[in-house]
Amino acid sequence: MKRRNFIQKAAGASAAFTIVPSHVLGFSTTSPNNKIQIGFIGVGRQGRGLMKNFVNYDEAAVVAVSDVDRLKMDLFEETYKETATKKGKTLSSITHFPTYSELLSQSDIDAVVIASPDHWHAQMAVDSAKVGKDIYCEKPLSSSVEEGRAMVNAARKYDVVFQTGSMQRSWRNFRHGVELIRNGYIGEIKAVHVCVGQPWKACELPAQPTPENIEWNAWIGPAPYRSYHRDLACPIDDDRWGMWRDYKPFGGGMITDWGAHMFDIVQWALDRDAGGPVQFTPPNHPAEIGLTFTYDDGLTVSHSRWGKGCNEIQFIGTEGRLEVSRSYLKTFPNASLAKEDLPSTATKRVYHSENHHLDWLQAIRDRTRPICDVEVGHRTATVCNIANIAYDLQRPLEWNPTTEKFVDDPSANLLLGRAYRGNWDYRNF
Repeated sequence: MKRRNFIQKAAGASAAFTIVPSHVLGFSTTSPNNKIQIGFIGVGRQGRGLMKNFVNYDEAAVVAVSDVDRLKMDLFEETYKETATKKGKTLSSITHFPTYSELLSQSDIDAVVIASPDHWHAQMAVDSAKVGKDIYCEKPLSSSVEEGRAMVNAARKYDVVFQTGSMQRSWRNFRHGVELIRNGYIGEIKAVHVCVGQPWKACELPAQPTPENIEWNAWIGPAPYRSYHRDLACPIDDDRWGMWRDYKPFGGGMITDWGAHMFDIVQWALDRDAGGPVQFTPPNHPAEIGLTFTYDDGLTVSHSRWGKGCNEIQFIGTEGRLEVSRSYLKTFPNASLAKEDLPSTATKRVYHSENHHLDWLQAIRDRTRPICDVEVGHRTATVCNIANIAYDLQRPLEWNPTTEKFVDDPSANLLLGRAYRGNWDYRNF
């Protein structure tokens, strides 16, 4: 977008929202030392981990935090100070906001990092876009197909830079594997096997007393209400991943949690970032594995156990095999392909990012789309969310990636969105 047009559009938006982010003015008025001012929304284990990365970057300053748990905000600031001091970085003042809407109302905050539980992603991202904040949102992008499309539309409407936290796209092993596949080094892909964990399940955890430091109603937010349990929102003295990931409506099981990483690489390798599969076929009985999905060229991807049995992808080609995970990249029969850089004659290259966070910050400066733009994150989340629907319904589903509807299946289409509690409405933008 040309700068003049961008400023004109931003000025029009400001008439409605009154908040003009500093990137509209070239970071010249509200950002000290020309740094991108970042607020963090949701600072459990993942949020704190992301903060430790952003402290490294001179391009940005972490200045604000919001969480429904005040002890987690305190821990976030303590961790920030310790990390910045160890790395010799200048300390910024961290302002605490008990609600994320208060954080979003601050005109001196340019961008937000959203690391809340998944059921909050859509509402928080849409609200952030409406006030012109650039967005880094953790994966899986959304908990439903309709939420994901709303996030894309809001980002486009308000011209915000939106990075999905699928950071494997910025790792050498995955990028190199994708380029090997796209350039035909293992021939035509005939099948793909993806090993990730189980689909979502109903939450039947018993009620426990709610700690005084957490606003539980705010944690639940737009989801149907249920009582507190420490497995859903682990206290700071229990430093583990929250099990909300396993349960609908808060998460999507490992199908979305790790599937958002591994199915994302499949989409990338097959050059399907603008589309997706056309058919989902689950086992016709209750199961946690065995689903397949098929693209319009007949290529089938299976959710199956293979290899070490934990978060791995296997591509089967007519001339070889490629296997990749976070700990390895292997090619068969020519093992050296995994280690050697591609020659200059390999023309089917992909977007190169060496650092997922810096890629976002640079895209904010340039007003361009980052490596895992919101549309990419939405398409991958769609695969994951439909997989969960298929496991629930236990019958084949035909999918149209263009209309984002099931074909001749009104009852399945009812599952593409989810009802929001109270006055929350991610569609209001």
